[in-house]
Amino acid sequence: METKRTEVTTWYLEQTGFGQLKPAGPAPVEVVRAEVPSPELSRYLYLAVGGDHLWTDRLPWSYRDWEQWLGRPGVETWLAWDRGTPAGYAELHPSAEGEVELICFGLLPAFTGRGIGGHLLTEATARAWDLADRWDLPPTRRVWLHTCSLDGPAALPNYLKRGFQVYDTRVAVEDVWARPLGPWPGAHD
Repeated sequence: METKRTEVTTWYLEQTGFGQLKPAGPAPVEVVRAEVPSPELSRYLYLAVGGDHLWTDRLPWSYRDWEQWLGRPGVETWLAWDRGTPAGYAELHPSAEGEVELICFGLLPAFTGRGIGGHLLTEATARAWDLADRWDLPPTRRVWLHTCSLDGPAALPNYLKRGFQVYDTRVAVEDVWARPLGPWPGAHD
């Protein structure tokens, strides 16, 4: 696939206490943890959410890579369900130092603009803060994430509205795919 050189801004954000979380209003979705690690489900979500935003780092992963990643203690996938249909997801990745990275987050394109993202982010962040209650890990002392100018236009504002604070910003010129992947090849043809 053709690539192009693009300036990409990346923002690193954090919360250092549960009290910094600013909840969004409710949304007509159910947020549930996928308790059975499923490479198929996680790859589907990664492509369906990230395909339009040029998420590419996990594309070469094998089934075994997904299994190993999802099988790590404390890695959790939380899904927003709208009337039985997955609307979006959040993936949490803890460290031994009490930090939890919100490593993947987003909605499937059909579910944007309905307030679901704020609700899902509220729930996922709250679950990051109480993650140690479900695992034999140190208590969470920091929840962090990064987003970039390639992500959807609502991403950064949503993180800021939920109480995340920017602690670093980086600008780099990167090779990115010339057009979005979509959730499958040819989705935008």
